[in-house]
Amino acid sequence: MKTEEINARIQALRDVMQQEGVDAVIIPQTDPHQGEYLADHWQVRRWLSGFTGSAGDLVVTRTKAFVWADSRYWLQAAAQLKDTCIGVMEDGKPEVPSIAAYLSSNLPGGATVGIDGMVFSVNSAETLEKTLARNGISLRVDFDPADLVWLDRPSLPKDKIFLHEEKHSGESAKSKISRVMENVNAEGAGATFISDLAEIAWTLNLRSSDVECNPVVTAFLYLSPENSTLFVDTDKLTPEVESYLANCGVSTRPYTDVKQFLASLPSQTKVLVSAGQTGIALRTILGDRAVISGSPVAMLKAVKNDTQIKGVRNAMIRDGVALVHSFMEIERRMAEDIPTTEIDIADILLKNRSAQPLFFDLSFDTIAGFGPHGAIVHYSATPATNATLKPDNLLLVDSGANYLDGTTDITRTISLGNPTNAQRHDFTLVMKGHIALATAIFPEGTRGAQLDVLARINLWKEGLSYLHGTGHGVGHFLNVHEGPQSIRLNDTLAPMTPGMITSDEPGLYREGQYGIRCENLILTTDAFTTEFGRFYRFEALTLFPFDISLFDVNLMTDAEIDWVNEYHATVCERILPALDAEAQAWLINKTRKLTR
Repeated sequence: MKTEEINARIQALRDVMQQEGVDAVIIPQTDPHQGEYLADHWQVRRWLSGFTGSAGDLVVTRTKAFVWADSRYWLQAAAQLKDTCIGVMEDGKPEVPSIAAYLSSNLPGGATVGIDGMVFSVNSAETLEKTLARNGISLRVDFDPADLVWLDRPSLPKDKIFLHEEKHSGESAKSKISRVMENVNAEGAGATFISDLAEIAWTLNLRSSDVECNPVVTAFLYLSPENSTLFVDTDKLTPEVESYLANCGVSTRPYTDVKQFLASLPSQTKVLVSAGQTGIALRTILGDRAVISGSPVAMLKAVKNDTQIKGVRNAMIRDGVALVHSFMEIERRMAEDIPTTEIDIADILLKNRSAQPLFFDLSFDTIAGFGPHGAIVHYSATPATNATLKPDNLLLVDSGANYLDGTTDITRTISLGNPTNAQRHDFTLVMKGHIALATAIFPEGTRGAQLDVLARINLWKEGLSYLHGTGHGVGHFLNVHEGPQSIRLNDTLAPMTPGMITSDEPGLYREGQYGIRCENLILTTDAFTTEFGRFYRFEALTLFPFDISLFDVNLMTDAEIDWVNEYHATVCERILPALDAEAQAWLINKTRKLTR
């Protein structure tokens, strides 16, 4: 995108700010559902700035503009914003202020900060308001300039809704609604208002294609014993879906009716809303009717039932088959000196995955980073950056798929030639962390933040680290990033619970050289019970080998070597029957035993 175009968009925004008496505006990378992955209609920050990362907020004052980008996107943001009027704040560095602190220090008393209260959660807006108020700065929550400056803004998604059949979901929508309402009643409320798209899709067993790679429905959901209502564009409904919803006791109203509906609720109605998932504008409309709490859906959705777990295991077999054929093709092209680029890698993976039964879509855009690009944590190849693979460095591939019976997410780092001792050393340190987490046994109630150090300690001992989380929850034929659990340095307070599916993905990134990340999905399961209580462990679900040429066994314990060999034996046991003779031979070679 041309620098002049970005600068013109920022100026257009400033013109609106001037007219409205707003001294600064914050444009978050989210939507009215507080989502991470957005439909094109809500990509306001991306359109204004040209920065395409999936996280990072834009702040524009009358004279300055910055994107706050976390460590995953420091390099990407610097490259994409170069020569524009927008700078980069490398969020996470000690010297970089928060957005609230920056505005407090750089705006005069009496200034006004504008936000769109639909895309700021209750928590984030109230925290921001308190910080600004201490410095005499007011917060305006009804400033939504997007339509005024983005004249050709895409419409809301129109894709049809379809049912996620119970043979895949393992539970009826009626049963789920009943369980959700039990949680709602336990909080002293008689109704709940749900904004989170994945929670709505899970609760009602509905899916669509509204957000790229995320099979969700753009909607709001109000649940109560009297008048449960789905607020959705009526063009998206089919007769089958309307009949299904009616049978579930759910009526429909247009998506844009939500504010009017909430304002019309009787004053005695108590509506539970999640402070982290509900826009401050909607909470303000509810007023005293709002019961502020956590999500009544999140834990129910995170703990997969037996049908879902069986489906994910089957999806992993098909995904493993697709990966075998993909990496065989990559190796063949390299051996035959066929020019192969990072975009080619993504195309190869999509071709092989889409040939598998029950494939729906990718679960996120494939990250294929060769050499230095592998050090950009959420790198996305473009025609301008698309590197050609060479047999002299590492290739990092982070990819996944959404199948009707499960969601996959896997990262493998492979050598395209003869790895250096330094590369093997770094890879082995990362894998030692991966294995330590994969083999952890921990008591009931343990949270991800208490396990995170297992994946990092071997790196820390050598003064090395990575700045992203070690693990995120994964949905079931839903979003690849799912809460409430997480394995990271900062605590999300959600205990690791049997049935949860989480990623195990430590990494190491050497800027300008290469990146290493090793990721499996792991299932929390029961281990044993003693007089000290219940203990849990993880089961590896992902089925594809790690590159054995990258291990330095001199850095490994016997138990770590045994784990790799046992994992590879499981991969062979489950995938070999689904492969032809040539692919079987390839996989057997790739899973030969590690020895000292």
